Amino acid sequence: MLLPRTRQALQASLAVWLVLTAGGAFAQTKPRPSCTEAASDACYTAFRPRIDGGWLHYYSSLRPGVDTARPTTALIAIHGHPRDANRTFNAATRALQAAGTQEPSLIVAPVFQVAEPGAARCQTKGVPGPQADDLLWTCASWMAGGGAFSSFAALDALVTELRQRWPSLQTVTIAGFSAGAQLVQRYIGFAAPPQPGAPRVRYVVASPGSWLYFDAARPVATTQAACPRQNRWKYSTEKLPDTLGRNAEEARQAYAAADVHYLVGALDTGDAPGTHYPSLDRSCAANAQGPYRLERALAYAAADNQQRLAANQPTREVTVVPSCAHDVACVFTSPAARSALLP
Repeated sequence: MLLPRTRQALQASLAVWLVLTAGGAFAQTKPRPSCTEAASDACYTAFRPRIDGGWLHYYSSLRPGVDTARPTTALIAIHGHPRDANRTFNAATRALQAAGTQEPSLIVAPVFQVAEPGAARCQTKGVPGPQADDLLWTCASWMAGGGAFSSFAALDALVTELRQRWPSLQTVTIAGFSAGAQLVQRYIGFAAPPQPGAPRVRYVVASPGSWLYFDAARPVATTQAACPRQNRWKYSTEKLPDTLGRNAEEARQAYAAADVHYLVGALDTGDAPGTHYPSLDRSCAANAQGPYRLERALAYAAADNQQRLAANQPTREVTVVPSCAHDVACVFTSPAARSALLP
């Protein structure tokens, strides 16, 4: 099912890209993506974040080195715990089609690969498994910047890759759903600083199971003795891994300066069908943030915006998506989420 991705194949693809861009102009194309379903082999590609490292695969609505569209916006959609990048990609492309935008846009959905046998606990049918030279994480490590090659560094590299492949990009939105939102919300404070001439980067945090707090206040009162992990990474900033490259204050400032939008399904509460309650983090550190995803999202956004008002900063928009529980296909394709995902 995989596209050939040998060094020779990728070099040939790059050669085509160089020929197409050498003249400094691209043929005009319709804004509709060339790949709209993750089932197509043509939508699955890869790159090396580092020369001495492994490969990171991603679904892409435009084929690197083949399509000549000049997208001005990109949406990087991050999968949830089942690593359902195919469903996430399909939801994002449907959102783009429903928006009917006339500007060329790029949709990308990376896959954080997990080696067998651990992958059996977090895999989705239809998503190709890892190959021998892929970057690897565990089912949990990629959500919080872990891995031999940090998932935060992988996102940094992906943004750079897209900028190099499509220099027309002006805005990149990084949107995560569920566990992918855990990754995105934590990544914001540790993302590489913007480079001169780089696209504007935005973030959408959609229905995470837990949040990174930058202080000790929580919606549900508890004590350090009763729940010592609530102030530690990944729930707060004590005991930050050295690999993240920033201290707590630097991360807080980076988060405060970022362009962030919060999304959550209106029905993503309780233990009813569709809420995926069995997969919800119910540790004491997570429960201190609220009982369910909707309550946790609203409490975090309220606390964040209260601090921003006190600091004379503009508040961040919170969108509660009607009629959606915990389903990326519902949340991402909802008209209510459109302005957040596709500005």
